[in-house]
Amino acid sequence: MADAPGASVVPGAVTDPVSPASLLFVSCVSDWSVARERLLASPCLQPGARPLVLRGNACSAAEAVNAVLDGRPHERWLVWLHQDVYLPAGWDVLFAQRLQEATLRWPHLAVAGVYGVRGAGADAVRAGRVLDRGRLLHEPAALPCLVDSLDELLLAVRCDAGLRLDPALGFDFYATDLVLQAQAAGLAAAALDACCEHWSGTPAQGAVHDRLVQRITASAAVFEHKWRQRLPLTTPCFAIAAPGDTAAFLEWARRLPSAPQA
Repeated sequence: MADAPGASVVPGAVTDPVSPASLLFVSCVSDWSVARERLLASPCLQPGARPLVLRGNACSAAEAVNAVLDGRPHERWLVWLHQDVYLPAGWDVLFAQRLQEATLRWPHLAVAGVYGVRGAGADAVRAGRVLDRGRLLHEPAALPCLVDSLDELLLAVRCDAGLRLDPALGFDFYATDLVLQAQAAGLAAAALDACCEHWSGTPAQGAVHDRLVQRITASAAVFEHKWRQRLPLTTPCFAIAAPGDTAAFLEWARRLPSAPQA
């Protein structure tokens, strides 16, 4: 398990504006039919548009993201996104504009996303706007908004910030882990107003599949131990007051009746 690494200081003065050419996209693909229907249908990710790096059969999100960051890309921002995310027309231009606005406001911005949480427990405030499985999540918090947690569906990291994803977290909690790494290094993370579509195959209601429970529980144990001094923490999916809270919630969710078929 990796400890929270140090990060280089992102320069406080913004010199070059963020543009669509500043963005490099990265994703892991486990189901090419899903990727073709969603991610690869995005207008800005068509051949000849924005650069896209795809990694198949990866063991973790870190495997794909860190390899690209270690290659020192010339783009300023790496944008990680799930294979089931669709970016509507003009999204790259909009996201670059939102990044520019947020960076001018917070010069040490190093991590950004489209949906996150500020604070924890009773003080948690959700922030962001995303079409999630056909339902619009539009939180009242003004955007951009500094956050303490981000959803993994889409995550941008400034390539020169020295941050890396933790491979021990697999495919869960790595976005919030990156936010906490950034904060520990004196950097900032924010949710931006750049709505995209997320077509997750995981049911929004009903029982959680045993296999998914096992995967998330394993990642949660690593995350909760790593950041035990920062608890309580609230992510877009879990409220964690003490180590073991995620496992307890998932055990309860596993026993729920299955959601009715549409």
